This record gives sequence, C-alpha cells and structure tokens, in this order.
Amino acid sequence: MPEKRDKQSLSRRRFVQLAGAGAAVGLGAASWYKGPYESGLRASVFIAKAERYDGPLEDVLRRGLAELGWGSAQLRGKKVLLKPNLVEPDRSRGHVNTHPLLVRAVAETFLRLGAARVTVGEGAGHVRDSLWVLEESGLSEVLLEDRLPFVDLNTDAFFRVPNRGRLTRLKWLALPAALREADLIVSMPKLKTHHWTGVTLSMKNLFGLMPGNVYGWPKNVFHQEGIHESIVDICATVAPGLAIVDGIVGMEGDGPIMGTPRQAGVLVLGANLPAVDATCARLMGVDPRKIPHLRAASGWLGPIRESHIAQRGENWRRLRQHFQLLDFIPAQRGIRLAS
Repeated sequence: MPEKRDKQSLSRRRFVQLAGAGAAVGLGAASWYKGPYESGLRASVFIAKAERYDGPLEDVLRRGLAELGWGSAQLRGKKVLLKPNLVEPDRSRGHVNTHPLLVRAVAETFLRLGAARVTVGEGAGHVRDSLWVLEESGLSEVLLEDRLPFVDLNTDAFFRVPNRGRLTRLKWLALPAALREADLIVSMPKLKTHHWTGVTLSMKNLFGLMPGNVYGWPKNVFHQEGIHESIVDICATVAPGLAIVDGIVGMEGDGPIMGTPRQAGVLVLGANLPAVDATCARLMGVDPRKIPHLRAASGWLGPIRESHIAQRGENWRRLRQHFQLLDFIPAQRGIRLAS
C-alpha cells in the first residue's frame, strides 16, 4: 500500500460523503508552522533522471510508482483525474506547460496498471478558452489520439464542501463535479519558480482545480484572500493522492510564465504533496522552510524536513541545480538553500 497514505489524508470518497451530509470535518485554523518534529509525519519521494520527453517515460513512472508502493492492486478499477499545469496557449514555449508527452505517459501507465478510466482536467487561470489552450499547448493532439476525455474545470458543475484549512476567511470551497467522480487526483505541475510564491509545484498547481466561474480569473478570490493561505486551504480540502512533477525542462527566473527554460532532467513522484514540493524546492536550490505555504503545511499536511522524507531513486543532492532567483521579486529574495 502507498506509505502512510491512509494516515495522512481522508479518503476522497469518504470526505465527499461527510461533506454532503453536513458533517463537521474542519480542522480549525492552522498555525503557520507546526514545529520541528512535524507531528511524526513521514513520507517517501521518488526522484528519477529523465532527460527527454520522447524517452522511456513509462518505464520510469512504473519504477517510481513501484518504489512508492503503487501497483495494480492499488490502481485496478480506479477513476483517475490528471491535473496538468496549462498556463498559456503556446506550444513553442515548452517550459511553461506540463508536457503533453508526459501526460500521455502517465495516462498510459495508469491504464496499463488497471485503472478503469483516466480523465484530464484543467481550469486555466489566465485564458478562459480551454479548447484554445489545449490546441496551442499541443495537448489536444494527445487527448484525441489516445481517446482521453478532458473536462474544463472552470465551467464544470460544482458542489460546496467545508474549507478544511481555514487559513483564509472562506468557510466553504466550491469544487468541480469531476472531483466527486475521481478515486485518485494526480497533480502534474512543472518545476518552476514563481513571481508571487517563490516556487510553484504540486500544491500551487491545485489552483487550477478551482472553477473560474466561481472564483474569477485568474482565480481572483484566492489572490485577495492570500495566495499561500489559499494554497494550503485547497490542498487540505481536496486531499489529492499523488504528485508527478515535470522537471525534465523546468522554468527559472520570473515564472510561472515569463521565466526561461532550465534543463533539470528529473521526474519527481510522491503521495504526499508537501514532501514532494519540499524535495523539488531542494532540487531547485530553494529552502522549503522559506516558502510560506510549505512552512504552513509542515507538521499538518505532511513533512518538509529532509530527515523526515524517505528518499527513493536518485539522491537530490547529486541532481540539485541553482535555479535563477531574481532579487527584484520579493517572493524570491532570501529563499536560496544554504547547503
């Protein structure tokens, strides 16, 4: 079984049932930092070298999932929702969006491990025309060729659930109906720096789950409530089951759109999003303790301390790069990893 998955988050179906019944599932307001021991939480993260999108990605993914305890027994019959990062409709800038060939490889891997259905969903924050984003990013070709269904999470029907994070003032969160039907939600972000949050990884990628028809563009309500606080609220409420980070070509500098490509040559997998994002931050040469939403998640949603994350696959220290950080961007000042 995936390590500690049941202990670290509520079952998705059980949570929806409780929310629908009006049960009290809120955890109350969380402090920004839960302390050095992180409540005993531990997690595993797998890092693999992957230099090319046309390489043997399925083999890499299968190996990583096996290392994390995910196989046919865990995935057989499951309905999987893949949430890539589709920011801008421009296939010429492959460092902006999750690569279509990785989406294909992940979908094929899950289907061959027995998943009943794999759906791709996104609610782009900047562009309201999702079909345009799909076409210009190159993902529409993959979806058509592989017969993978797509759902526009911005316009999907929605249901309300209690906000389990409560770092913002929002008592309820509206979630797309597609989440109700999914047994497993997989966050598939790019490995990128960010203008407002320092880094944008699997937790921040969940902004794209939230319907624009409710929260505006670019999800303005969450910007007003506080981006870091909103990231934690969404992650706590949605409780995604897996992250697969596209770090083959990442982005450095003024991300998530205006930055420059960085060939990082990695894929990062894990069932605990804070642990995955903390590991990715270290791979980028960023101290995860200096990223507010990771600090807030520490000891509650997952561990971020290196000693509390069981390393699988490659050692992050051997693959670490110093992604460009810009001093004129406040969120990127002083976040460099010291050692």
